[in-house]
Amino acid sequence: MNFDDTPQEAAFRTTARAWIAANAPKQYEDELRESSLGRTQLRNADILDVAKAWQKKKADAGWACLHWPKDYGGRGASPIERVIWQQEEGVFGKLSAMFIIGHGMCGPTMMAFAREEHKRKFLPPLASGEKIWCQLFSEPAGGSDVAGLRTRAEKDGDDWVINGQKIWTSGAHYSDYGILLTRTDPNVPKHKGLTMFFLDMKSPGVEVRPIRQANGNSDFNEVYFTNVRIPDHQRLGEVNDGWNVSLTTLMNERMSIGAGVATGFPELFDYCASLMLDEGPAIEDRSVRSKLANYAVRASGLKYTSMRAISALSRGERPGPENSIGKLVAGSMIQEVAMYALDLQGAAGVVSGPEDAEVAGRFQAMLLRAPGTRVEGGTDEIMRNIIAERVLGLPGDIRVDKDVPFNKIPTKGRT
Repeated sequence: MNFDDTPQEAAFRTTARAWIAANAPKQYEDELRESSLGRTQLRNADILDVAKAWQKKKADAGWACLHWPKDYGGRGASPIERVIWQQEEGVFGKLSAMFIIGHGMCGPTMMAFAREEHKRKFLPPLASGEKIWCQLFSEPAGGSDVAGLRTRAEKDGDDWVINGQKIWTSGAHYSDYGILLTRTDPNVPKHKGLTMFFLDMKSPGVEVRPIRQANGNSDFNEVYFTNVRIPDHQRLGEVNDGWNVSLTTLMNERMSIGAGVATGFPELFDYCASLMLDEGPAIEDRSVRSKLANYAVRASGLKYTSMRAISALSRGERPGPENSIGKLVAGSMIQEVAMYALDLQGAAGVVSGPEDAEVAGRFQAMLLRAPGTRVEGGTDEIMRNIIAERVLGLPGDIRVDKDVPFNKIPTKGRT
């Protein structure tokens, strides 16, 4: 690994740092710095409006979606320059959370499979934050098995008619467009009868129902499709080849989420440095120090694993499935960190209101959001399978339904 910038990278970092210092919405810096996983909010402003304004300012100056081609709203920068930008953007990068699916997953899929006229029409507003996109994959009956989906797409003239349901769709309630994976042929094995589309989320027949989470937020949604019509020209890839299209989306999903999951360790360390226990400062307690050391080692491992991927980017290489390590470790770690912090708080740990709880309820918010983090973008079990099969080269899981036509796979209530 090489942690040093090349002269060109150093010059880029200096330019980026200067622009951010002159243009970032610094009136929100303290609030963003204090926000935690599960509670990124602003007291006197709508965070979606602030995020869109910051993204538009970046786009107007050529700092949005840096690695995208200029024709599609990007800068044509190198992957390592994108990483440098994210490092310099710091806490203001939290304002990009509602764009991560569009920028990191939908955009690359559109670039790979959409018609040229669609790329030029839809990608620049996506890059600038004027339009937000979501990813419509997961279904109630499928769980982590993306190919087990049942949402149907049937051809009717030049249109496709969609009926079905998606669930756990992040940001669907404020999204303008989405990419949608459907089943177009139930008579072939489940991975072979899928087709991908993109659609306007305001289309007739699309119903979005926010899911109320334990932390009081509604980041996820159920989405219902009732006779929704999508023109064939909005198809991504060939008919019944949607699985191959979805692999592009999923690969970018692992890369985007794996690199951005927080651990909660910096917040816990700061808290322990100021917390007083009955025996004295928490930071001087041997058991507390042992816990912090354990978390520090894991956080350091994540950091240098990420550095390994950054070094690969700097050499022009494409990071592989090892990015799943970041999400697997960080997802479970933040849950452990939050639980330990609440244990230290004692009775105060049951108070969840930001005004009444210790540290404004940051660890309560972390704990309530952590299960969602461990599920979204692939469960822990899925991440372990990816690491086992594609990183370590171990034998794959036995899949008894691999070559069975989808409509012949037994389901509950059917023999």
